[in-house]
Amino acid sequence: MSHTHNDHNTQHFYEGDQSKLYSGVMNPHFGHDITAPDSKKQVGRIWKVFWILLVVTIVEVILGMFFSHHLPEGLVAFFFLTLTLLKAAYIVSVFMHLGDERRNFLITVLIPLVLFIWFIIAFLADGDFWLHMNSTSPTRDVAAIVSIK
Repeated sequence: MSHTHNDHNTQHFYEGDQSKLYSGVMNPHFGHDITAPDSKKQVGRIWKVFWILLVVTIVEVILGMFFSHHLPEGLVAFFFLTLTLLKAAYIVSVFMHLGDERRNFLITVLIPLVLFIWFIIAFLADGDFWLHMNSTSPTRDVAAIVSIK
């Protein structure tokens, strides 16, 4: 099986000496000035993402360490759920590049996600209802059944 060398074909990097994979030859910025405006813009965006996620994480930790004992449990759960969903949405937007996608694609991804979350909540609520109904039903009361016989 013979391969012809092609600068656009990266398969040959995987078939032998893989040091070129890590030497910068396949780096998209290879041969470019790191101080170029495009590179600085990308580095600035990465730092922005880092700081936003760091601040939200610190708020979560402070809330959990210092305020969770003094606030109602439902309110703490609401804050944690909100902050976690904000972080998840931001991570999906930045790292999965959905923030750069068109509106129709976002709707295609977000509507099934919202329906899936609703699906989980609905089944948990339904299960809780049936558990409560079965535990409070007079026909399930063992003591009452034994006393009738």
